[in-house]
This record gives sequence, structure tokens and C-alpha cells, in this order.
Amino acid sequence: MQEAIGKANALIEAMDYIRKFRDKIVVVKLGGSIMDDPEEQGKLLADVLFMATVGMQPVLVHGGGKAISAKMNEAGLEPQFVQGYRYTDERTLAIVEQVLCIDINLFLVQTIQSLGGSAMGLHSLSSCVVVGERMYLEDGDRRVDIGLVGKVCDVNAHLLRVLCSAGTIPVIAPIARDRRGGKLNINADIVAGEVAAALKAEKLVMLSDTHGIRTDPKDPQSLASSLTEAQVQEMIRTGVIDKGMLPKVQACLRALEAGVGKTHIIDGRFAHSLLLEIYTAAGVGTEIVK
Repeated sequence: MQEAIGKANALIEAMDYIRKFRDKIVVVKLGGSIMDDPEEQGKLLADVLFMATVGMQPVLVHGGGKAISAKMNEAGLEPQFVQGYRYTDERTLAIVEQVLCIDINLFLVQTIQSLGGSAMGLHSLSSCVVVGERMYLEDGDRRVDIGLVGKVCDVNAHLLRVLCSAGTIPVIAPIARDRRGGKLNINADIVAGEVAAALKAEKLVMLSDTHGIRTDPKDPQSLASSLTEAQVQEMIRTGVIDKGMLPKVQACLRALEAGVGKTHIIDGRFAHSLLLEIYTAAGVGTEIVK
């Protein structure tokens, strides 16, 4: 009986949040070790479908870096990274496209459909909603060419809104088309931030295998539940935020700059972490706000 009462109380707590976020777009980025475990992906997608069922409009963006590296190794190619970006030639891009668009994206779409939802894969092999241009890195005074790697210059927000309004969950793989129809590999965190910015989403949630942002990277107890843009910028300046956390945080800052209400970085390995972050007062990760 007490267990049933507890569930009822949880529903009552969630009711205000369900009302608040009805018809609001929330961009969810799936990444990290979650992408290596189909069972964990299935649980997360069930939570995403719950969001859609109670009136939210989720948009999914996913990565797949480890799977790409594994497929490259099978093909006899050694992954090369420059300043954290995967050097992408034609052979690498073909593997990236196979893994992201066919292996991962199709699995996510079919899983949502098997759970009773509606989803549509959006990428370079179907309807592509991300337009990019070649990106070059800087090393002192030298421009560094990292191949077919891009940055986002446009997002088809209209198509995404049409799909959301129709009750279909967009599932975006981070391969863009350029203005001439070529294909570009883009960091999934960057794509998620730009998609949230273009849609002026209510929230951007970065799901990964990290608990959130620590004020002291070496102290697991230093998790920050809430940070402002200014605090985050200072943590970047002092090196507290770096490496794999940096593109996630930069995506959150880009989204906030464009008018997104709140951004969140949470650990997707915890059961129902996505729902707990959105539908409860406590939350489970780090929120970044204006």
C-alpha cells in the first residue's frame, strides 16, 4: 500500500511540471557509454516517449564516437584526433555515416516505434535538417585542415516544429549537408546546441556518462546542482571545465545565448534520470542557467 501511495505522490509532484512543459520543445542529446548499451538506450527512449505522451515535444540528437572508432579499427583504419576532433577523410566519413545513420539512428527510430511512438530519422541519408560548412582549426598562425569536419551554419527549424506538432519525435544524426550537397561530420554536442538554439527550445538536456559538472574535478562530492553562465565561463577560464566536458558546456552556453530557458548535463546511466531532472524539484545533474 505504501509503495502505491508513493507512486501516487510522485505523479502529483510531476503534475505541475507536466502542465508547465506541455507543448514545449525539449532537445535531448544522447551520448557517452549509453550509446554502447542497447538495453540502456531502450530505457531512455521509454522515458523520452513518456515525455511525448504527457505533452512535451522531444527532439533527439545522438552521437556514437566509440562505435565509429570500433568500426574503423575493423576496417584497418586508425582513428586520428586533432584538438579533440576526429580527422575525417572520405573513407572515414563513409564509416561515420554507416554507423550514425544506419546502425544507431535506425535502431533509435525503430525502438521508439516498437514502444508505440512515432519517430523519424533525420540525417544525410534521408531528410537532412542540419546545414554545415567546413571547419578549420588554428595552431598559432597556422590553419589546420581536419578533413570533412564541419560546423553548423543553419538548422531547418520549420521541419522540426512540423514533426513535433504532428507528434513525431525527430531523431537527428550529426552529419550535415553543405550548400553544395556534400557531407560533413559534426560533433554531436555542437549539433544539439545549435538545434536547441534554432528552435528556442524550453530545455536542452545533455545525457552522457558523467554526473554533471564538479567544481573540483577530483572530488566526486563537489557536484554543482546549478551554475550560471558567468560561473561556467570562469570554470572554463581556470581549466576546471576542459576535455570532454568542454563541448557539452559550450553547447549549453550557445543554447542559452539563443534564448533556451535552461540547460542540463546529467548521467543517463541512472534509471529515469531524464524524468527526474525534468519532472522533480531536486534533479540529478547540473543545470546551467542565465
